[in-house]
Amino acid sequence: MSSADPSGVVDESPPRPCAAEEPRARLDLSIIIVSYNTRELLRNCLRSLRDSQGLVLEIIVVDNASSDGSADMVRADFPHVRLRAQTVNSWFCGGNNIGSAVARSDYVLLLNPDTEVSPDALPQMLRFLRENAGYSGVTAQLVYPNGAIQQTCARIPRFENLLLDYTLLGWLLPRRKKRRHAELVYADWDRASDRDVEAIPGSCTLLRRADAQLDADLLLYFPEEDLARRLGGQMRYLAAARIVHHEKSSTRNWLATRIFFRDMLVYARKHHRLLRMLLLWLLSRPLYWAMWLKNR
Repeated sequence: MSSADPSGVVDESPPRPCAAEEPRARLDLSIIIVSYNTRELLRNCLRSLRDSQGLVLEIIVVDNASSDGSADMVRADFPHVRLRAQTVNSWFCGGNNIGSAVARSDYVLLLNPDTEVSPDALPQMLRFLRENAGYSGVTAQLVYPNGAIQQTCARIPRFENLLLDYTLLGWLLPRRKKRRHAELVYADWDRASDRDVEAIPGSCTLLRRADAQLDADLLLYFPEEDLARRLGGQMRYLAAARIVHHEKSSTRNWLATRIFFRDMLVYARKHHRLLRMLLLWLLSRPLYWAMWLKNR
């Protein structure tokens, strides 16, 4: 049984009892996965969540109007999953907000569909957040399929970081750009040990449900930085909680580049005020046009 609402979302309830239908007190964790044309990656991700080491999970898949049969695959192969199939693309931030709005656990994990979760990762992350009230969120060690550790997590970018990294000022001041970027991304840290960080990756973000709302004005980029600014407090990186991250290539195209610059300006307007946003827009145009020419 499914029903459409005016927002373009089809709410599909599982045809048989599942963790999502358990009383809320029995749920340990709600997992929200926003998918767009990632059917096989999503399948592998959902399979990896079957072994949750005793946790009672609610899994919510928000499918952003995929054309590759992702929603049909979830219906057929994972009837215990709560599917929110959309008729329009609500993008990353909108999709996660749709999932968060219906999540029933007190803890919510925002997880990319191109991930595969090791059995002990979720219990470690959840235990840390439950036992450490002063932390806003926690993430895992993300690794490539070959085992190489991904360089996730960062400090909250200053306005200077935006200017040096995404305008011609970085070309004019290469040494300053390199130094500031190294500070931003914790270049002195190999990600093989636990660490307190300022911002954690949107591909794996465990939060309290009350905090699991992304900025609705953003589409794909800068939700991690915005969350870090809004929530305050520390985030935690757990090296022993391991998740394979394939880093799919569907966002490596001109449309994604356009959205990146658009979201950067939205973020700058919100956190650095209008005049600085206009300066960033002006100084970023040469780089934007150069990338447009390259992608013609």
